[in-house]
Amino acid sequence: MTALAWLIPCALVLGGLGLVAFLWSLRSGQFDDLEGAGWRGIEDHAGPDVPGPERQQAAPASKQDDALKAD
Repeated sequence: MTALAWLIPCALVLGGLGLVAFLWSLRSGQFDDLEGAGWRGIEDHAGPDVPGPERQQAAPASKQDDALKAD
């Protein structure tokens, strides 16, 4: 019986925290665009163009060596 005296208030507090978190997410706009996030993963876009020297710095070392030899 003592365990229920602890478990019931803990369950109510956790449920209340979940409700508060859900209401906060509604007010902050988390559910405004439900389909956009799904389509962003499917869309085929190249992303921003990176100029040559910065692209070489971002590449792994083996690709940098190949790029330097080609120049």
